[in-house]
Amino acid sequence: MALDDDIQSILFSEEQISQRISELACQITDDFNDKNMASSSCPVVVGVATGAFLFLADLVRKIKLPVLVDFIRAESYGSGTESNGAPRISLDLKVDIQGKHVILVEDIVDTGNTLSCLIPYLKCKGASSISVCTLLDKPARRKVNFELVGSGKYYCGFECPDYFVVGYGLDFAELYRNLPYVGVLKPELYK
Repeated sequence: MALDDDIQSILFSEEQISQRISELACQITDDFNDKNMASSSCPVVVGVATGAFLFLADLVRKIKLPVLVDFIRAESYGSGTESNGAPRISLDLKVDIQGKHVILVEDIVDTGNTLSCLIPYLKCKGASSISVCTLLDKPARRKVNFELVGSGKYYCGFECPDYFVVGYGLDFAELYRNLPYVGVLKPELYK
């Protein structure tokens, strides 16, 4: 099975993704360096499992600051292509975020349901600020708005057109995450 054969077109190449991640990491480094934080209050980078794992790994390697890394899982898709609109947290943090700056790392911000669940949850755990860094933003599908916390910022890799995309961590039925690019899945494979 050649995964590339299932892709209708490539939206963001491996090179484009790498370049954009370098830019995002530089921006995050500058923003959090400006806070003159003590090493005890270094930001906590929280990946939303499983889709953000590749993006998070590449991003943190390019951030030029000490960071803590953890994962949280909020499930809302199952094996389909549509969010069920009611994410539930199935894997919680191990790192204590009380009084810390959190950077929530997402693969894609689509309906906004996941962030509208996770941000208040992390705020209740005592985060002093919550930023979001997403590889892809698909505003055409937004159903729920979300509010950042404290001095939190919104970092976006690419605005994504309203296609069903896979690759670079994004999946369909847990497949295609290992593609090095983001591509449009052929519709006949999921309809």
